[in-house]
Amino acid sequence: MRNGVSKRKVVIMGAAGRDFHNFNIFFRNKKYYEVIAFTAAQIPNIEMRIYPPELSGGLYPKGIPIYPESRIKEILEKNKVDEAVLAYSDLSNEEVMEKASIVLSYGADFRLMGPYSTMLKSKKPVISVCAVRTGAGKGVTTRKIIRILREKGYKAVVVRHPMPYGNLKKQICQRFSKYEDLEKNDCTLEEIEEYEPHIREGVVVYAGVDYMEILKEAEKEANIIIWDGGNNDLPFFKPDLHIVIADARRAGHEVSYYPGQANLMMADIVIINKVKTAKKKDVTLIKENVKRLNPKAKIIMADMPKYIDKPQLVMKKRVLVVEDGPTLTHGGLSYGAGALEAKRLKAKIIDPRPYATRSIKEVYKKYPHIWKVLPAIGYGKAQMEDLEKTINRVPCDTVLIGTPIDLGRYIKINKLYARVTYDIKEIGKPSLEGIISGFISHLSNP
Repeated sequence: MRNGVSKRKVVIMGAAGRDFHNFNIFFRNKKYYEVIAFTAAQIPNIEMRIYPPELSGGLYPKGIPIYPESRIKEILEKNKVDEAVLAYSDLSNEEVMEKASIVLSYGADFRLMGPYSTMLKSKKPVISVCAVRTGAGKGVTTRKIIRILREKGYKAVVVRHPMPYGNLKKQICQRFSKYEDLEKNDCTLEEIEEYEPHIREGVVVYAGVDYMEILKEAEKEANIIIWDGGNNDLPFFKPDLHIVIADARRAGHEVSYYPGQANLMMADIVIINKVKTAKKKDVTLIKENVKRLNPKAKIIMADMPKYIDKPQLVMKKRVLVVEDGPTLTHGGLSYGAGALEAKRLKAKIIDPRPYATRSIKEVYKKYPHIWKVLPAIGYGKAQMEDLEKTINRVPCDTVLIGTPIDLGRYIKINKLYARVTYDIKEIGKPSLEGIISGFISHLSNP
Protein backbone atom coordinates (compact mmCIF):
# COMPACT_ATOMS: atom_id res chain seq x y z
CA MET A 1 0.00 0.00 0.00
CA ARG A 2 1.52 3.32 -1.08
CA ASN A 3 0.40 6.90 -0.57
CA GLY A 4 -2.89 5.88 1.01
CA VAL A 5 -3.90 3.56 -1.86
CA SER A 6 -6.04 0.78 -0.39
CA LYS A 7 -4.95 -2.09 -2.63
CA ARG A 8 -1.58 -3.76 -2.47
CA LYS A 9 -0.07 -4.04 -5.92
CA VAL A 10 1.44 -7.47 -6.50
CA VAL A 11 3.58 -9.12 -9.15
CA ILE A 12 3.89 -12.92 -9.12
CA MET A 13 7.23 -14.28 -10.37
CA GLY A 14 6.74 -17.76 -11.82
CA ALA A 15 7.24 -20.36 -14.52
CA ALA A 16 3.69 -21.37 -15.55
CA GLY A 17 2.67 -23.54 -12.62
CA ARG A 18 3.12 -22.62 -8.97
CA ASP A 19 2.51 -18.96 -9.84
CA PHE A 20 -0.97 -19.66 -11.22
CA HIS A 21 -1.80 -21.95 -8.29
CA ASN A 22 -0.82 -19.35 -5.69
CA PHE A 23 -2.95 -16.78 -7.49
CA ASN A 24 -5.97 -19.10 -7.73
CA ILE A 25 -5.84 -20.18 -4.09
CA PHE A 26 -4.85 -16.94 -2.39
CA PHE A 27 -5.20 -13.83 -4.57
CA ARG A 28 -7.98 -14.46 -7.09
CA ASN A 29 -10.96 -13.18 -5.10
CA LYS A 30 -9.25 -10.84 -2.62
CA LYS A 31 -10.13 -7.20 -3.25
CA TYR A 32 -7.32 -6.02 -0.98
CA TYR A 33 -4.78 -7.13 -3.61
CA GLU A 34 -4.30 -6.11 -7.23
CA VAL A 35 -2.13 -8.53 -9.19
CA ILE A 36 -0.45 -6.34 -11.81
CA ALA A 37 1.27 -9.12 -13.72
CA PHE A 38 2.87 -12.52 -13.73
CA THR A 39 6.46 -12.85 -14.86
CA ALA A 40 7.76 -16.00 -16.52
CA ALA A 41 11.20 -17.64 -16.34
CA GLN A 42 12.95 -21.01 -16.69
CA ILE A 43 10.67 -22.35 -19.47
CA PRO A 44 10.98 -20.96 -23.03
CA ASN A 45 8.07 -19.30 -24.86
CA ILE A 46 5.62 -19.08 -21.94
CA GLU A 47 5.66 -15.29 -21.58
CA MET A 48 3.70 -12.63 -23.51
CA ARG A 49 0.44 -14.46 -22.86
CA ILE A 50 -2.64 -13.45 -20.89
CA TYR A 51 -3.82 -15.31 -17.83
CA PRO A 52 -7.40 -15.45 -19.13
CA PRO A 53 -10.56 -14.08 -17.51
CA GLU A 54 -11.92 -17.63 -17.32
CA LEU A 55 -9.20 -18.26 -14.72
CA SER A 56 -8.48 -14.81 -13.28
CA GLY A 57 -12.04 -14.25 -12.03
CA GLY A 58 -14.39 -11.29 -11.73
CA LEU A 59 -11.79 -8.88 -10.32
CA TYR A 60 -9.74 -9.21 -13.53
CA PRO A 61 -12.24 -9.10 -16.45
CA LYS A 62 -9.43 -8.56 -18.98
CA GLY A 63 -7.19 -11.23 -17.49
CA ILE A 64 -3.63 -10.64 -16.25
CA PRO A 65 -0.58 -10.10 -18.49
CA ILE A 66 2.40 -12.46 -18.36
CA TYR A 67 5.78 -10.82 -19.06
CA PRO A 68 9.32 -12.22 -19.17
CA GLU A 69 11.07 -12.02 -15.82
CA SER A 70 13.84 -10.06 -17.54
CA ARG A 71 11.45 -7.09 -17.31
CA ILE A 72 10.97 -7.33 -13.53
CA LYS A 73 12.79 -4.06 -12.75
CA GLU A 74 10.65 -2.16 -15.25
CA ILE A 75 7.46 -3.72 -13.83
CA LEU A 76 8.40 -2.91 -10.23
CA GLU A 77 9.26 0.70 -11.02
CA LYS A 78 6.50 1.53 -13.48
CA ASN A 79 3.69 0.08 -11.33
CA LYS A 80 5.05 1.06 -7.91
CA VAL A 81 4.61 -2.56 -6.83
CA ASP A 82 4.14 -3.24 -3.11
CA GLU A 83 4.88 -6.95 -3.10
CA ALA A 84 6.63 -9.49 -5.33
CA VAL A 85 5.83 -13.16 -4.76
CA LEU A 86 8.40 -15.75 -5.84
CA ALA A 87 6.41 -18.74 -7.09
CA TYR A 88 8.62 -21.21 -8.89
CA SER A 89 11.12 -23.87 -7.92
CA ASP A 90 14.56 -25.44 -8.40
CA LEU A 91 16.45 -22.24 -7.64
CA SER A 92 19.63 -22.15 -5.62
CA ASN A 93 19.36 -20.30 -2.33
CA GLU A 94 21.76 -17.76 -3.77
CA GLU A 95 19.49 -17.16 -6.78
CA VAL A 96 16.49 -16.66 -4.49
CA MET A 97 18.30 -13.98 -2.53
CA GLU A 98 19.53 -12.30 -5.71
CA LYS A 99 15.91 -11.97 -6.82
CA ALA A 100 14.95 -10.77 -3.35
CA SER A 101 17.62 -8.07 -3.51
CA ILE A 102 16.29 -6.78 -6.83
CA VAL A 103 12.77 -6.56 -5.43
CA LEU A 104 13.87 -4.91 -2.18
CA SER A 105 15.97 -2.38 -4.06
CA TYR A 106 12.77 -1.10 -5.69
CA GLY A 107 11.07 -0.72 -2.30
CA ALA A 108 8.70 -3.69 -2.52
CA ASP A 109 8.26 -6.61 -0.11
CA PHE A 110 9.61 -9.99 -1.22
CA ARG A 111 7.39 -12.94 -0.34
CA LEU A 112 7.61 -16.73 -0.26
CA MET A 113 4.21 -18.34 0.28
CA GLY A 114 4.02 -21.38 2.54
CA PRO A 115 1.88 -24.53 2.74
CA TYR A 116 -0.83 -23.05 5.00
CA SER A 117 -1.61 -20.41 2.37
CA THR A 118 -1.44 -22.64 -0.69
CA MET A 119 -2.20 -26.30 0.06
CA LEU A 120 -5.64 -27.80 -0.62
CA LYS A 121 -7.12 -30.48 1.67
CA SER A 122 -8.48 -33.55 -0.08
CA LYS A 123 -11.38 -35.73 1.02
CA LYS A 124 -9.27 -38.71 -0.04
CA PRO A 125 -5.88 -39.81 1.37
CA VAL A 126 -2.96 -38.15 -0.41
CA ILE A 127 0.54 -39.53 -0.90
CA SER A 128 2.91 -36.91 -2.26
CA VAL A 129 6.13 -37.72 -4.13
CA CYS A 130 8.47 -34.74 -4.26
CA ALA A 131 12.22 -34.14 -4.40
CA VAL A 132 15.08 -31.87 -3.44
CA ARG A 133 16.04 -31.38 -7.14
CA THR A 134 14.39 -32.15 -10.44
CA GLY A 135 15.44 -35.45 -12.03
CA ALA A 136 15.88 -37.28 -8.73
CA GLY A 137 13.46 -40.11 -9.60
CA LYS A 138 9.95 -38.92 -8.74
CA GLY A 139 8.22 -40.53 -11.72
CA VAL A 140 9.55 -44.07 -11.22
CA THR A 141 8.83 -43.82 -7.49
CA THR A 142 5.24 -42.72 -8.14
CA ARG A 143 4.69 -45.64 -10.52
CA LYS A 144 6.10 -48.14 -8.04
CA ILE A 145 3.78 -46.81 -5.31
CA ILE A 146 0.78 -47.15 -7.63
CA ARG A 147 1.72 -50.76 -8.45
CA ILE A 148 1.93 -51.55 -4.73
CA LEU A 149 -1.47 -49.94 -4.10
CA ARG A 150 -3.04 -51.74 -7.07
CA GLU A 151 -1.85 -55.10 -5.75
CA LYS A 152 -3.55 -54.28 -2.46
CA GLY A 153 -6.87 -53.41 -4.11
CA TYR A 154 -6.64 -49.61 -4.13
CA LYS A 155 -7.31 -47.43 -7.16
CA ALA A 156 -4.96 -44.46 -7.27
CA VAL A 157 -4.96 -41.58 -9.72
CA VAL A 158 -2.02 -39.30 -10.30
CA VAL A 159 -2.31 -35.53 -10.06
CA ARG A 160 0.74 -34.05 -11.73
CA HIS A 161 2.37 -30.74 -10.90
CA PRO A 162 1.26 -28.24 -13.59
CA MET A 163 2.87 -27.84 -16.99
CA PRO A 164 0.45 -25.45 -18.75
CA TYR A 165 2.63 -24.18 -21.56
CA GLY A 166 -0.08 -23.80 -24.20
CA ASN A 167 -3.61 -22.40 -24.36
CA LEU A 168 -4.49 -21.79 -20.71
CA LYS A 169 -8.26 -21.73 -21.35
CA LYS A 170 -8.02 -25.28 -22.71
CA GLN A 171 -5.83 -26.47 -19.84
CA ILE A 172 -7.98 -25.55 -16.84
CA CYS A 173 -8.59 -29.21 -15.92
CA GLN A 174 -7.07 -31.99 -18.02
CA ARG A 175 -7.54 -35.75 -17.76
CA PHE A 176 -5.19 -38.20 -19.49
CA SER A 177 -6.06 -41.90 -19.71
CA LYS A 178 -4.99 -42.90 -23.24
CA TYR A 179 -2.31 -41.96 -25.76
CA GLU A 180 -4.83 -40.05 -27.87
CA ASP A 181 -5.31 -37.60 -25.00
CA LEU A 182 -1.70 -36.45 -25.42
CA GLU A 183 -2.31 -35.48 -29.04
CA LYS A 184 -5.76 -34.02 -28.33
CA ASN A 185 -4.24 -31.70 -25.72
CA ASP A 186 -1.31 -30.62 -27.94
CA CYS A 187 1.15 -31.77 -25.29
CA THR A 188 4.76 -30.64 -25.39
CA LEU A 189 7.54 -33.20 -25.19
CA GLU A 190 8.03 -32.29 -21.52
CA GLU A 191 4.37 -33.01 -20.75
CA ILE A 192 4.45 -36.28 -22.70
CA GLU A 193 7.52 -37.41 -20.73
CA GLU A 194 5.58 -37.00 -17.48
CA TYR A 195 2.16 -38.30 -18.53
CA GLU A 196 2.88 -41.12 -20.99
CA PRO A 197 4.69 -43.52 -18.59
CA HIS A 198 1.66 -43.42 -16.27
CA ILE A 199 -0.78 -43.93 -19.16
CA ARG A 200 1.33 -46.88 -20.33
CA GLU A 201 0.66 -48.57 -16.97
CA GLY A 202 -3.08 -47.86 -17.13
CA VAL A 203 -3.05 -44.98 -14.65
CA VAL A 204 -5.22 -41.88 -15.01
CA VAL A 205 -3.36 -38.57 -14.80
CA TYR A 206 -4.84 -35.16 -14.00
CA ALA A 207 -3.06 -31.87 -14.59
CA GLY A 208 -3.82 -28.33 -15.69
CA VAL A 209 -4.15 -24.89 -14.12
CA ASP A 210 -7.01 -24.82 -11.59
CA TYR A 211 -6.18 -27.39 -8.92
CA MET A 212 -9.40 -26.85 -6.98
CA GLU A 213 -11.31 -28.16 -10.01
CA ILE A 214 -8.71 -30.84 -10.67
CA LEU A 215 -8.93 -32.11 -7.09
CA LYS A 216 -12.73 -32.39 -7.30
CA GLU A 217 -12.49 -34.50 -10.44
CA ALA A 218 -9.67 -36.69 -9.14
CA GLU A 219 -11.58 -37.43 -5.93
CA LYS A 220 -14.46 -38.86 -7.96
CA GLU A 221 -12.47 -41.82 -9.27
CA ALA A 222 -9.77 -42.61 -6.72
CA ASN A 223 -9.36 -44.33 -3.37
CA ILE A 224 -6.01 -42.59 -2.98
CA ILE A 225 -4.55 -39.56 -4.75
CA ILE A 226 -0.86 -39.51 -5.63
CA TRP A 227 0.68 -36.05 -5.96
CA ASP A 228 3.43 -36.40 -8.59
CA GLY A 229 5.61 -33.38 -7.96
CA GLY A 230 7.44 -31.16 -10.40
CA ASN A 231 11.00 -29.89 -10.04
CA ASN A 232 11.63 -29.70 -6.29
CA ASP A 233 8.39 -27.88 -5.50
CA LEU A 234 6.14 -28.41 -2.49
CA PRO A 235 2.87 -30.32 -3.06
CA PHE A 236 -0.32 -28.39 -3.85
CA PHE A 237 -2.38 -30.88 -1.79
CA LYS A 238 -1.88 -31.48 1.93
CA PRO A 239 -0.18 -34.90 2.07
CA ASP A 240 -1.04 -37.66 4.51
CA LEU A 241 2.27 -39.28 3.58
CA HIS A 242 5.02 -37.03 2.22
CA ILE A 243 7.84 -38.84 0.36
CA VAL A 244 10.85 -36.78 -0.73
CA ILE A 245 13.70 -37.98 -2.93
CA ALA A 246 17.30 -36.81 -2.61
CA ASP A 247 19.75 -37.38 -5.46
CA ALA A 248 23.02 -38.93 -4.31
CA ARG A 249 24.71 -37.61 -7.47
CA ARG A 250 23.98 -34.06 -6.32
CA ALA A 251 24.94 -34.24 -2.65
CA GLY A 252 24.61 -30.96 -0.81
CA HIS A 253 21.82 -29.71 -3.07
CA GLU A 254 19.31 -30.88 -0.46
CA VAL A 255 20.41 -27.95 1.72
CA SER A 256 21.15 -25.36 -0.97
CA TYR A 257 18.12 -25.29 -3.29
CA TYR A 258 14.69 -23.75 -2.89
CA PRO A 259 12.24 -25.15 -1.95
CA GLY A 260 13.89 -28.56 -1.87
CA GLN A 261 15.27 -28.06 1.62
CA ALA A 262 11.78 -27.27 2.91
CA ASN A 263 10.53 -30.48 1.28
CA LEU A 264 13.28 -32.40 3.05
CA MET A 265 12.40 -30.88 6.41
CA MET A 266 8.69 -31.69 5.95
CA ALA A 267 9.20 -35.27 4.74
CA ASP A 268 7.86 -38.37 6.44
CA ILE A 269 10.10 -40.51 4.21
CA VAL A 270 13.36 -39.51 2.52
CA ILE A 271 14.59 -41.72 -0.31
CA ILE A 272 18.30 -41.32 -1.04
CA ASN A 273 18.40 -42.41 -4.68
CA LYS A 274 21.10 -43.35 -7.24
CA VAL A 275 23.44 -44.53 -4.48
CA LYS A 276 25.31 -47.04 -6.69
CA THR A 277 26.41 -44.37 -9.15
CA ALA A 278 27.39 -41.89 -6.44
CA LYS A 279 30.40 -41.56 -4.17
CA LYS A 280 30.06 -43.07 -0.69
CA LYS A 281 31.02 -39.77 0.94
CA ASP A 282 28.14 -38.06 -0.90
CA VAL A 283 25.62 -40.63 0.30
CA THR A 284 26.94 -40.17 3.84
CA LEU A 285 26.64 -36.39 3.56
CA ILE A 286 22.99 -36.59 2.54
CA LYS A 287 22.25 -39.01 5.40
CA GLU A 288 23.84 -36.62 7.86
CA ASN A 289 21.89 -33.68 6.49
CA VAL A 290 18.59 -35.59 6.72
CA LYS A 291 19.26 -36.66 10.29
CA ARG A 292 20.26 -33.12 11.25
CA LEU A 293 17.32 -31.34 9.59
CA ASN A 294 14.58 -33.94 9.96
CA PRO A 295 15.46 -36.58 12.56
CA LYS A 296 11.92 -38.02 12.54
CA ALA A 297 12.05 -38.95 8.84
CA LYS A 298 12.58 -42.56 7.84
CA ILE A 299 15.38 -43.03 5.31
CA ILE A 300 15.17 -45.44 2.37
CA MET A 301 18.29 -46.21 0.36
CA ALA A 302 17.65 -46.85 -3.33
CA ASP A 303 19.16 -47.10 -6.76
CA MET A 304 17.83 -46.86 -10.31
CA PRO A 305 18.82 -50.01 -12.25
CA LYS A 306 19.03 -49.34 -15.98
CA TYR A 307 18.09 -51.56 -18.91
CA ILE A 308 18.99 -51.20 -22.61
CA ASP A 309 16.55 -52.80 -25.02
CA LYS A 310 19.12 -53.25 -27.84
CA PRO A 311 22.62 -53.34 -26.33
CA GLN A 312 24.10 -54.65 -29.59
CA LEU A 313 23.35 -51.27 -31.18
CA VAL A 314 25.38 -49.50 -28.50
CA MET A 315 28.33 -51.77 -27.69
CA LYS A 316 31.50 -50.13 -29.11
CA LYS A 317 29.42 -48.06 -31.54
CA ARG A 318 29.42 -44.33 -32.29
CA VAL A 319 26.51 -43.14 -30.21
CA LEU A 320 24.50 -39.94 -29.78
CA VAL A 321 23.14 -39.87 -26.22
CA VAL A 322 19.82 -38.08 -25.69
CA GLU A 323 19.04 -37.36 -22.04
CA ASP A 324 16.07 -36.03 -20.05
CA GLY A 325 15.93 -32.29 -20.71
CA PRO A 326 14.97 -30.66 -17.37
CA THR A 327 17.41 -32.88 -15.45
CA LEU A 328 20.28 -31.47 -17.48
CA THR A 329 19.11 -27.85 -17.86
CA HIS A 330 17.82 -26.26 -14.66
CA GLY A 331 18.42 -29.60 -12.88
CA GLY A 332 22.16 -29.02 -13.15
CA LEU A 333 23.42 -32.50 -14.07
CA SER A 334 25.93 -32.66 -16.90
CA TYR A 335 24.76 -36.11 -18.10
CA GLY A 336 22.33 -38.83 -17.10
CA ALA A 337 21.39 -42.50 -17.44
CA GLY A 338 22.09 -42.65 -21.17
CA ALA A 339 25.71 -41.56 -20.85
CA LEU A 340 26.31 -43.95 -17.95
CA GLU A 341 25.12 -46.89 -20.04
CA ALA A 342 27.00 -45.76 -23.14
CA LYS A 343 30.22 -45.67 -21.10
CA ARG A 344 29.49 -49.09 -19.62
CA LEU A 345 29.10 -50.55 -23.11
CA LYS A 346 32.32 -48.88 -24.31
CA ALA A 347 30.53 -46.77 -26.89
CA LYS A 348 32.12 -43.70 -28.42
CA ILE A 349 29.89 -40.78 -27.44
CA ILE A 350 29.56 -38.27 -30.29
CA ASP A 351 29.41 -34.62 -29.24
CA PRO A 352 26.13 -33.14 -30.57
CA ARG A 353 26.97 -29.50 -29.85
CA PRO A 354 28.52 -28.72 -33.27
CA TYR A 355 25.31 -29.97 -34.92
CA ALA A 356 22.79 -28.15 -32.69
CA THR A 357 20.21 -26.02 -34.49
CA ARG A 358 18.45 -22.81 -33.46
CA SER A 359 16.80 -23.20 -30.03
CA ILE A 360 18.92 -26.25 -29.16
CA LYS A 361 22.05 -24.19 -29.76
CA GLU A 362 20.63 -21.57 -27.37
CA VAL A 363 20.11 -24.25 -24.70
CA TYR A 364 23.83 -25.11 -24.78
CA LYS A 365 24.70 -21.42 -24.45
CA LYS A 366 22.39 -20.98 -21.47
CA TYR A 367 23.55 -24.20 -19.75
CA PRO A 368 27.28 -24.56 -20.51
CA HIS A 369 27.69 -27.27 -17.85
CA ILE A 370 26.00 -29.85 -20.15
CA TRP A 371 28.49 -32.48 -21.33
CA LYS A 372 28.53 -33.98 -24.84
CA VAL A 373 24.98 -35.27 -24.62
CA LEU A 374 21.76 -33.87 -26.07
CA PRO A 375 19.02 -32.67 -23.70
CA ALA A 376 15.58 -33.69 -25.01
CA ILE A 377 14.05 -30.22 -25.01
CA GLY A 378 10.68 -29.83 -26.71
CA TYR A 379 8.63 -26.97 -25.31
CA GLY A 380 6.32 -26.71 -28.34
CA LYS A 381 6.36 -27.87 -31.96
CA ALA A 382 9.11 -25.52 -33.14
CA GLN A 383 11.55 -26.73 -30.50
CA MET A 384 10.61 -30.36 -31.14
CA GLU A 385 11.48 -29.74 -34.80
CA ASP A 386 14.84 -28.28 -33.73
CA LEU A 387 15.48 -31.36 -31.59
CA GLU A 388 14.61 -33.68 -34.47
CA LYS A 389 16.85 -31.78 -36.89
CA THR A 390 19.75 -31.82 -34.41
CA ILE A 391 19.46 -35.56 -33.83
CA ASN A 392 19.35 -36.29 -37.53
CA ARG A 393 22.41 -34.12 -38.27
CA VAL A 394 24.73 -35.92 -35.82
CA PRO A 395 26.99 -38.49 -37.56
CA CYS A 396 26.59 -41.63 -35.47
CA ASP A 397 25.66 -45.29 -35.70
CA THR A 398 23.01 -45.26 -32.99
CA VAL A 399 20.90 -42.81 -31.02
CA LEU A 400 20.70 -43.88 -27.38
CA ILE A 401 17.56 -42.45 -25.79
CA GLY A 402 17.70 -41.93 -22.02
CA THR A 403 14.38 -40.09 -21.67
CA PRO A 404 11.33 -41.57 -19.88
CA ILE A 405 9.52 -42.07 -23.22
CA ASP A 406 10.13 -43.65 -26.60
CA LEU A 407 11.22 -40.48 -28.38
CA GLY A 408 10.87 -42.19 -31.74
CA ARG A 409 7.08 -42.13 -31.35
CA TYR A 410 7.04 -38.34 -31.41
CA ILE A 411 9.88 -37.29 -33.71
CA LYS A 412 11.33 -38.89 -36.83
CA ILE A 413 14.80 -40.33 -36.19
CA ASN A 414 16.76 -41.20 -39.33
CA LYS A 415 19.05 -43.69 -37.58
CA LEU A 416 18.80 -46.86 -35.54
CA TYR A 417 18.03 -46.15 -31.91
CA ALA A 418 18.06 -47.94 -28.58
CA ARG A 419 16.43 -47.01 -25.30
CA VAL A 420 17.61 -46.87 -21.71
CA THR A 421 14.80 -47.49 -19.25
CA TYR A 422 15.08 -47.46 -15.49
CA ASP A 423 13.17 -48.25 -12.34
CA ILE A 424 13.70 -47.70 -8.63
CA LYS A 425 14.93 -50.46 -6.35
CA GLU A 426 15.31 -50.16 -2.61
CA ILE A 427 18.45 -51.40 -0.92
CA GLY A 428 17.74 -53.07 2.41
CA LYS A 429 15.03 -51.89 4.79
CA PRO A 430 12.77 -49.98 5.09
CA SER A 431 11.15 -50.46 1.69
CA LEU A 432 8.35 -48.70 -0.17
CA GLU A 433 6.27 -51.87 0.14
CA GLY A 434 6.60 -51.75 3.93
CA ILE A 435 5.96 -48.01 4.13
CA ILE A 436 2.84 -48.14 1.93
CA SER A 437 1.52 -51.23 3.75
CA GLY A 438 1.85 -49.39 7.04
CA PHE A 439 0.13 -46.32 5.60
CA ILE A 440 -2.91 -48.12 4.22
CA SER A 441 -3.32 -50.22 7.39
CA HIS A 442 -4.75 -47.07 8.96
CA LEU A 443 -7.25 -46.53 6.13
CA SER A 444 -10.68 -48.05 5.67
CA ASN A 445 -10.94 -50.87 3.14
CA PRO A 446 -10.72 -49.84 -0.55
